[in-house]
Amino acid sequence: MNAGDLIGTAIANTFRSRARTTLTVLAIFVGAFTLTLTSGLGTGINRYIDDTVAGIGADDVMTVTKTGDTATDQTDTGPREYDPDSVLTGNGPAQSSVTLMTDADIEAIGDVDGILAVEPVKAVQLDYVQHDDGTPYVATLGALVAGQSVQLAAGAEPDDDSTALQVTIPVSYVEPLGFADAGAAIGQPLTLALTDGAFSQHSTEVTIVGVAEEALAATSGTGLVANHALEDDLYQLQSTGLPADQLDRWTQVTAWFDEDLTVTQIDQLKERLADAGFSGTTTADQLGAFTTVIDTIVLVLNVFAAIALLAAAFGIVNTLLMSVQERTREIGLMKAMGMGSGRVFALFSTEAVFIGFLGSAIGVAIAMIVGTAASTFLGSALLSDLPGLTIVAFDPLTVGLTILLIMGVAFLAGTLPAARAARKDPVEALRYE
Repeated sequence: MNAGDLIGTAIANTFRSRARTTLTVLAIFVGAFTLTLTSGLGTGINRYIDDTVAGIGADDVMTVTKTGDTATDQTDTGPREYDPDSVLTGNGPAQSSVTLMTDADIEAIGDVDGILAVEPVKAVQLDYVQHDDGTPYVATLGALVAGQSVQLAAGAEPDDDSTALQVTIPVSYVEPLGFADAGAAIGQPLTLALTDGAFSQHSTEVTIVGVAEEALAATSGTGLVANHALEDDLYQLQSTGLPADQLDRWTQVTAWFDEDLTVTQIDQLKERLADAGFSGTTTADQLGAFTTVIDTIVLVLNVFAAIALLAAAFGIVNTLLMSVQERTREIGLMKAMGMGSGRVFALFSTEAVFIGFLGSAIGVAIAMIVGTAASTFLGSALLSDLPGLTIVAFDPLTVGLTILLIMGVAFLAGTLPAARAARKDPVEALRYE
C-alpha cells in the first residue's frame, strides 16, 4: 500500500462510523473556532495598537520631564507655595505641578549615559483656526517627532524638511471649516491665530496638506499637526514680548535612545535619568496597561480554547480505540497479507490527523466568517468612534498555524490507538470475534 492508497483508505475509514466521527469533529470544531476567534481578536487589537504607537511615538523615543519637589497633595486643600520654575496643569483636585526646564537641563539630559539626542517640545497655544472668512474654531497644535506618524484620511503628513508652513487638520474639522470632504481641504489655506507674551494677537496663513483620522493618539486624532517650519514660526511669535528669563523654558523634552536596548536596559536608563533629577516615559509605558489588559483577555480565552481541544483529543482517542477494536480482524488480515506494523500505525495516525483537519478547517472557516461579520458590525456601530480599528483580523500565517497545531494535537491523540493496532498479533487478531 503506497502513500496515496494509505491516505485514501484512512479518509474512507473515518466515515465508517459517521455518528462517532461527527461528534469528534464537532468537539475539535469548538476548540478551533474559539482559538481562531481569540487569535483574530488579538491580531486585530494589536494591529490597532501598533498604529496607535506610530501616532504616539517610536519605540526608541522617551518623553522626559523634570522631577521637582512641588508635587501637589490632592488631599491638601490649602494654598500652594509659589514656585517661579513650575507651572500648574489640570483643574481642581487633579491639578499638578510641572517643573520647567532650561537649556542647562537639556544639556544635563543629553549627558545621561544612553541618551543619544534631546529636543525640547515647543508648546504652542492657538487662539483659533479659520478658513477664509468662516467661523473661527478653537484647536490644539502639535508636531511629529521621529518615528511618529498620522493616520490619514486624505493628503499627506507635513514635510519637516520643507520651509513652507504646512499643517494637517482632524477629519472632524473638515465640515465646520467649510470643506465638502477631506479631499477638498487639501491645498487650501488656513489661518492660525495666537497671542504673544505682550498680549498682541498674531495670525499666520498656512497650507493644509493632510486630513487626519480620529485616533486613540491625541496628537494625530484631535489636534492640528504642524511641520517643524510652522512650529518654529509660531513658537517665535508666541515668545514675542516675553521677559528674557522666561524664554526657552519647556515643560517636557523628547529624548532618543538606542532602539536595541532591552526592557531591563531601558529601566536602567530611567534610573539614571531619575538620579539626574528627571523622569522618562516611553511609548510602551503609555500603552502598557492597555496592552496588558488585552493580552490577559486573549490569554484567558485561549485557555478555554485549549480546554476544548483537550476534550477533543480524548474524543479522538476514544473514536480510534473503538475503531481498532471493531476492526481487529481486519487489522489481522492486513498484517497477514504482509502489511507491516509501521504501515498499520501510519494508517490509524492518518485517520486521526484527518479528523483533526476536518474539525480545524471547519472551525477556522466559520470563525473567520463570524469574526469578519462581527468586526464589520462593531466597526459601524459600537466602535465607530475608533476608525481604523478592525476588532477581529485574521493573519493567514496564524490561521495556517492554528490548523497545523490542531492536526498535531490530533496526531498525538491518535498515537495510542495507532500503536495498539500496530502491536496486534495477526494470528490472534484473525481469531477475534
